[in-house]
Order: sequence, then structure tokens, then C-alpha cells
Amino acid sequence: MTPELRSDALTAEGVLDAALATMRAARYCFLITLDASGQPQARLVFAYGLGHDPDLTLRIATSPTTRKVRELARDSRATLAYADVAGEGYVTLIGEARLVSDLAERRRWWDEDLRPFFPQGPEGDDFLLVEFRPRRVEVMSFTHKVANEPDSWAPAVLEWADGRWVLRERMRRG
Repeated sequence: MTPELRSDALTAEGVLDAALATMRAARYCFLITLDASGQPQARLVFAYGLGHDPDLTLRIATSPTTRKVRELARDSRATLAYADVAGEGYVTLIGEARLVSDLAERRRWWDEDLRPFFPQGPEGDDFLLVEFRPRRVEVMSFTHKVANEPDSWAPAVLEWADGRWVLRERMRRG
């Protein structure tokens, strides 16, 4: 039996809390970029820094020689997609990514857990950061009773405006 979803009392803060809980439960997400032909390309990544920035800016460690880097250098539009299977929910973040090669920023966001993948650490030529800044967040969660309308599979939508997350228009299913 599907849990009843109640969206009549949704607030931006409540939707954001559900998004953060879903993202933490999922741990990994898909980064979706656009290739040279405009075809979306998805790959599983670990985005970190959750909860550090109020606008949900996240970082992804990568090598500068990856496809994602070439694709983001050409077109900065990107999407992160999280799925919490146990909690029956998902979060989609839509925004822009920028490539960060600045050594001070790489040091700031370095995590020693990355060392097996980047043996030279933040100073190494094989380490690059992708900084992802979402401007739209779509959230659907049975566990947190978040959806666009009661008994709907349509997500609640947040948009970044005037320095805060704002609950936006109702979306249709799909």
C-alpha cells in the first residue's frame, strides 16, 4: 500500500529538509552532462560538501582527463540525480557546474578519503574539482510526505531566488 502524501502544508524548509535527508540516504548520485551532440550522459559520482552552503553547492572530485570535464568545459549545464530506494524518493538538482583548478580551492575541499584515487593529493595534476551550483531542486519522497499534490507522483519544486530556496509552481506528473 502506498503511503498517503500530504502536500497542503508544504513549505520550502520542509521540502529542503526532505531533499537533504534523501540525498544523505542515497550517498551517491548521477551527474548528467551534455555531450558534443547534445545527448545527455550520466555517470555515478560522489558529490560532497552537502550542508556546507545554503544554496546546496556540491563538489565532485575528478581527473581533468575525464569525459565529464570535456563536456562541462563545452557546456556548463548539468543535473545531479539522487534516488533513495528504501525511502521511496528522489531529488533532482538542476544547475551549472564549473571546473575548479585553483590550488587553494582544491586544498580547501580536499578530503583524505580521496587519496586512493588521487595519490598526489590536492596538489596533483590528476585532481580537479567540479563545483555544482543548483538553481532548481525537484523532490518527491513518500517517507517525508513530499509531493506536488496529494496522491501524486509529481515532485515539489524549489528554486533559488534572492538568496534562498523558494517553493515554486505545481508540476504535472512525469
